[in-house]
Amino acid sequence: MTMTDVRASTQARWLAVTSVAVGTFTIVTSEMLPVGLLTSIASDLRVSDGTAGLMMTAPGLVAAVAAPLLAVTTRRVDRRVTLLGLMALLAVANLAGAFAQSHVVMMAARVLTGVSIGGFWAFAAGLAPRLVPGRSVGRATSIILSGVSVAAVLGVPAATFVSSFAGWRSAFIAMGAVALVLLAVLAATLPPLPGDPPPSEDGPAAPVRPRNDRAPAQDALTTAQSHPADRNALQDTQSPLAGQDVRTAAQSLPGGQDTRTAAQSLPGGQDTPAPARDAAGARRPDARPAWLSRPLKLVLVLTVLLVSGHFAAYTYVRPFMEQISHAGPALISTALLVYGAAGVAGNFASGALAARSPRPVLIALAALMALATAALPVIGLPLAVLVVWGLGYGGVGVALQLWIMREGGGELGTALFVSAFNVSIAIGAFAGGRVVDGVSITAVMWLAAGLAALGAVVAGIWGRSRTTGS
Repeated sequence: MTMTDVRASTQARWLAVTSVAVGTFTIVTSEMLPVGLLTSIASDLRVSDGTAGLMMTAPGLVAAVAAPLLAVTTRRVDRRVTLLGLMALLAVANLAGAFAQSHVVMMAARVLTGVSIGGFWAFAAGLAPRLVPGRSVGRATSIILSGVSVAAVLGVPAATFVSSFAGWRSAFIAMGAVALVLLAVLAATLPPLPGDPPPSEDGPAAPVRPRNDRAPAQDALTTAQSHPADRNALQDTQSPLAGQDVRTAAQSLPGGQDTRTAAQSLPGGQDTPAPARDAAGARRPDARPAWLSRPLKLVLVLTVLLVSGHFAAYTYVRPFMEQISHAGPALISTALLVYGAAGVAGNFASGALAARSPRPVLIALAALMALATAALPVIGLPLAVLVVWGLGYGGVGVALQLWIMREGGGELGTALFVSAFNVSIAIGAFAGGRVVDGVSITAVMWLAAGLAALGAVVAGIWGRSRTTGS
C-alpha cells in the first residue's frame, strides 16, 4: 500500500466519523426542536404551553425504550443499513411534524422521532473502534458525541432564529431537509459495518488458527510495541484471534500497547488476571463489566438529576423570557445564540478536562447550572446568566460519556446512558410543564436549580472514591 493509499484511507475514515457526528447533531436537534418554538406551536395547535411540552416528553420516553430494544433486535443487521434507515425515519418524522394540523398528529410524528433518536445515538456512540485505528478511538468518540452536546446548545437557537423569519413550520422543514441530505452523505461515507454473526448449531465458532502452531497475535503485538511504524500498520490488520481487529485490544492503552497475553484472548487460555485499571486510572477493556460498577451507577444518577433539571427549565425558557423578561423574538433569538455559543465552548473545554478527571468537572458544571437557573427568577434576563448556564450544561453530556468510557462501560453502558439521558429529558419536560401550568413560570427555574445543586452534592459525596475518576 502506497503512502497515497494510506492517506486516502485515513481521510475516508475521518470523513465517516464526521458524518456520524453530524448525524448525532441532527437527531438531537430534532428532538429538542420544540424548545425554542413552544409558544408558537402551542398557539397554532390550540393547546397550553404545558401540554405542548409533551412534544419533548414523548420522543425522550420512546428513545429510552428504542435504544436497548434496537440494539438487541438488529444486532445481526449491518450497522450502516440500520443507521441509514433511522436517518430516513427522522426525515419523515420532521416533515410530518411540519405539516401537522393537530396536536395528535404532531405527537405521532414525535414518537417516530424518538425511535430514530434512540437507535441512532446508541449505535453511533460505539462506532469509533470500527472506523479508526485504536490509537484514535478516544478522539473519534469525542467528535461523534460532540454532536449531542453541540445540538443541545446550538441547534435550538439556530432553529429559533429560522422560525423568527419564516415561522415554526419552516424549522421542521429545514431539519427534514437536513436529514435527507445527511442520508445521502452517510450512504456515501460509511463503510459496511457487519452486525454480529449468527451462532452456529454447535455453539460459538472456534477462532481460525494459522497453519503454524504459534500465537502470531502475541508475536505481532510484541513487535508492534517495539516498533511504532509496525504498530501503526498492525492496527489496521486483522488478528487471527476470533476474527477481532487487533486495534480493539489496544484501543484504551496509551500508544496502542497491550499488556494482555495470547492466553487471555484464546478460548481456554489461562493467565494471571490483569489489573482492572491501567496506569492512567482508566478501566481495562478486559476487566469486569462496568455496567455493574458503582461509578456507572453514579453516572446514571447524575444524568437523571442534571439532565431532567436542565430540561425542566430549558423547555420553557422562551415563555419565561416572554412573560418575565418581556423579550421580543429578536432578543430571544440573540439570547439563545449567546447561550449556544457558551455551550459549545463548555463542551470542548469540559471534554479536555474530563478526560483526565470527570468527577470534579461535573461538580463544577452542576454548580454553574444551579447558580444560573437560581439567578434568572431574581434578576430577569442578563445575557451573562445565560452564558453561565450554557458553559455549565454544555459540558455535561461529554463529561458523563467520557466517565463511562473511562470505566469501560461498553455497549451496554452506553445504551443505559442513552436511555437515562432520554428518560431524563422526558421527565424534565413533563415536570416542568406541570410546574408551569400549576404554579408559575419562575418556579420551574427554582426546580432546575435545586436538581442541579443536588447533582453537585451527590457527585461530591457519593463520587468520592478511587474508582470514580476523582
